[in-house]
Amino acid sequence: MPDTLLERHAEALRLFGDRVRAVAPDQWDAPTPCTRWSVRQVVHHVTEEQLWIPPLVTDGRTVEELGDAFPGDLLGADPAAAFERAAAAATAAFAAPGALHRTVRLSYGPALGSAYCSELTADCVVHTWDLARGIGADDRLPGGLVEFSLQEVLPYAAGLAAGGMYAPALEVPDGADAQTRLLALLGRRG
Repeated sequence: MPDTLLERHAEALRLFGDRVRAVAPDQWDAPTPCTRWSVRQVVHHVTEEQLWIPPLVTDGRTVEELGDAFPGDLLGADPAAAFERAAAAATAAFAAPGALHRTVRLSYGPALGSAYCSELTADCVVHTWDLARGIGADDRLPGGLVEFSLQEVLPYAAGLAAGGMYAPALEVPDGADAQTRLLALLGRRG
């Protein structure tokens, strides 16, 4: 399982990175289905998530210890390069020996590194769809990533909506495919 999880995480980051590199100069302020965030804000969010991984997983630091370790604009003049650096560091941190079996102390409590990696992989997949929609790119997601993400978020999707992290779930049409079900679960109409 760990190899598959690491492969899923890397695949999600590659897919998101492809969409980041496709953003045209005049699209950074465009809206996304993640209604609180523009294209740039979605990219900033996913980049910041990756930056948290090394200190939490490798260094064993806590969210409280890190506080506002990543303030301000993390993307600078080259958002794609900023994302790629963060993604490379995150990938290396999760791939380190024992990283997926370590306890990581997150804002909601302790979790195994594997659970943290799964959570961030699913989040990256959904935000890849947000980004694709925001820039008018192909929004079809790979089936394996969709199934992985759907299985990941099913147990706690209601809590995400209740906490304001995602919009409330939408009704899923009969016969909907996995991508439609995933997006509806997280308040998005595919």
